[in-house]
Parts: sequence; structure tokens; C-alpha cells
Amino acid sequence: METRHLRYFLAVVDHGSLSGASEWLGIAQPALSTALARMEKELGVRLFDRSRRGAAPTAAALAILEDVRTSVMRIDAAARHAREIARGSAGQLTVGLVSSALIDTVPRALRELRRRAPGVRVILREMSNAEQADALQTGEIDIGLMHTPVAVGGRMRERQLLRDRLVAAVPDEFQVAADGKVSLEEIAAAGLVLYPQAQLPMFYASILDAIRKAGHETHVAQEANRTLTVLSCVAGGCGVALLPSWIRSLDFRGVRFCEVRDGDTLPTFDLSAIWPARSVPTLADLFASLDLTGEQSGLASRPGGAPW
Repeated sequence: METRHLRYFLAVVDHGSLSGASEWLGIAQPALSTALARMEKELGVRLFDRSRRGAAPTAAALAILEDVRTSVMRIDAAARHAREIARGSAGQLTVGLVSSALIDTVPRALRELRRRAPGVRVILREMSNAEQADALQTGEIDIGLMHTPVAVGGRMRERQLLRDRLVAAVPDEFQVAADGKVSLEEIAAAGLVLYPQAQLPMFYASILDAIRKAGHETHVAQEANRTLTVLSCVAGGCGVALLPSWIRSLDFRGVRFCEVRDGDTLPTFDLSAIWPARSVPTLADLFASLDLTGEQSGLASRPGGAPW
């Protein structure tokens, strides 16, 4: 049974006559009558009692009316959804993200995406850098919000979202100078709480290198693969962590956040969007094109075509 026949059926029910339905549908009345007769033949039942007063639905017609109406609505919804997906305004997008993206970047992205493409269903997965790199290559996630630089296999696009300086997270009992700042020497003596070397190898090495170039020897007292775990280790007296300055927005019991007095040589903590380069625009391209920082950020290709 053709969808147009179902629409003809509903039009006759709603208008109460073949003439009214044919005028509303914009087709000739004989064509409408023939289509209904074919529908009745396929179903094996009479659908309308025709008279000079119009066309009244039979009991059989009334029995299937709501099912037909629901079916047509679902067909229309499916067609709209297909068109939205073709335009890139609907579908499903899986986003991998590090914890630092949760504070401002992800809320901003979700607001922007709901405005630009309200039909897109977003799945958020908090993952480490290394987990995201693997997931991008296997297609487990569509786009990753990751700390860079990072090595990801395959043709990828990259957009830098944030570049943040580092502050020191110290235990409450840590002796801090009157100016509220700590030095690299004090941090080195306390030992470091760092993300695992395998997770952020260049960040890990850059911190140790900056401390050594300042003339201090240090050691990694504890590794932790999530920011809240790092803070827990600091609160537990394991050492001092160097974290992006957004961390000050958190109130974590047992931890103080201090400026690093001589921290100019420390690396920055960068957040970037990385996603596969495709020959046609994808939802990942759309997501990466959103205003995720409130300002224009750089877009680089690794390699790939033009952004969304």
C-alpha cells in the first residue's frame, strides 16, 4: 500500500467528502476515487459509505484510522530526520573529553549545538588522552577534546581551544610565603603529583625539564590519571601538582592553589579538538566549528580538507 493512499484516506476522513479532499490534495476527484478503490481492494473492506452528503467512514475505516494517522506521522518524521541528517543538523555524535573540558568548553558547546542543530544526540565520554587517541583511530568516538600536543594516527584535523598557564596545587599544610606564591624549588622539594607519563608524555617531560633548568632536582611522588584523583593525592600529602589555572574554580577540601613565582618556563596546558578528516562535512566538523571558547581559536589540519 502506497503512502499517498494513506494520505488520501486521511484527507477524505478529515474533509468528509471526496470533493473536499480532492481540492485540498490538489488532485482530480476521479483519481482520488480510483486510489481509494484500490486501497479498499487491497484491504478487502469497504472504507467509506458514499452519498450525496459526502463520504462517511465505515466501522472498518474508523478501526484503522488512528493507526494510519500514526503511521503517516512516523513516515513524515523519518523523512524529516533523513533530511536533517543530510544537512548535518541531526544524528548522533560521540565526544571524548578530558576532565578539564568539563568546566567551560563542554557546557558552551552543548548550548551552541542545541541552537545550531537541536536534532543531534550527543554522547559524552570522559577519557584520558591515550584512550581518546585509540578511540579516534577505531571510530569509537567522533571527536576528542584532548590535551595537546598528542600523537593520533590517521588523517586528523585539529583546532586549539584553550591555552592555559599552570598553577600549583598544594596541601593545606604546605608552608606558603606571605605573597601566596610558591617557587619551583619548593615544588621540587615536595615532589610532584603528575598525570602518567604515558598519558601526557610531552607535558610530563616539559615540567621536569623546566624544574631541572631552574637548577632543582625533583621526583614524581605519585601519578594519577584523572584531575580529581590528582587533587585527592595532593590533599593526602603525596606532593604538589601543577595544573591549569581553571582548577581554581573548584573548591577541593585539603588543597590550596598558588601562583608559581618563577613559573615562566613551565609549559602551558593546551586543550584542542581533534577529529578525523573526511571528504564531506560531518557532525564532528560542525561541533569543532562552534564557538567553544567565546573567541576565535586557531584551526589546523593534520592534514585534511577545509573545516565545516
